[in-house]
Amino acid sequence: MMNITPVVKQLLIINILFFIGTFALGGFSVESFNPYNPAYKILALYFPENPDFNFWQPLTHMFMHGGFAHIFFNMFALYSFGSTLEHFWGGKKFLFFYISCGLGAVLLHLGVNFYTYNVGLNHLTELGLENQVQNFLKTGGMSFSVRPPNLDEGVLQNMFLAYNTPVVGASGAIYGLLVAFAFMFPNAELALMFIPVPIKAKFFVPIWMLLYDGFFGILGNSFLGINSGIAHFAHVGGALTGFLMMWYWKKNQFNRNRWN
Repeated sequence: MMNITPVVKQLLIINILFFIGTFALGGFSVESFNPYNPAYKILALYFPENPDFNFWQPLTHMFMHGGFAHIFFNMFALYSFGSTLEHFWGGKKFLFFYISCGLGAVLLHLGVNFYTYNVGLNHLTELGLENQVQNFLKTGGMSFSVRPPNLDEGVLQNMFLAYNTPVVGASGAIYGLLVAFAFMFPNAELALMFIPVPIKAKFFVPIWMLLYDGFFGILGNSFLGINSGIAHFAHVGGALTGFLMMWYWKKNQFNRNRWN
């Protein structure tokens, strides 16, 4: 296995330090994060209309994680794929790609949330309940003498979650690395712990995205009662950004150059 490269090592250290700091501030559980933890309030990514949003969050949320399993798998992937890519690209080019994929994940995630938010806002306006929007966004409840017959609770729940749910994790950037690895080493064989048969990277990455993020991202986490709390569209955004960058670099023979 390839030795850890300098930028990957620094990213691992930063992520672990953020994780330890968050844990030290309290309100943390093994399986999920507590959004009332002050570290999450400041550094997680909130919806831009939410009063907890700050301009640095699109960057800082990449170094925050919601639990031990979350950071373990992300950091394992960063080490496994990132070191190989940095070895061929150089540190500066690798870091540029990594951050770009993380920001691409933010753009798609927020774009979907803006759409979801506005669908709910328009729904409330059509029902004449626009005066209750702010209270609903804060509490998730509304008061009316007669319940409107066309009230769509599913639309409103999605609106509430889009507005209030913060996002953490390096997964968007990691997905970009997966795509880059598949571009550069399409015939390398990869395997998951629960799929013991090795699959070539050029098949593994798109199949994983279609089955995991495409299925749950499009149908929603509530499908069949599942609510995983995973930002699937952020994963897709990171992968799409990685794909576009690799396609452009390959087209322009740019991927053959190191940035030292």
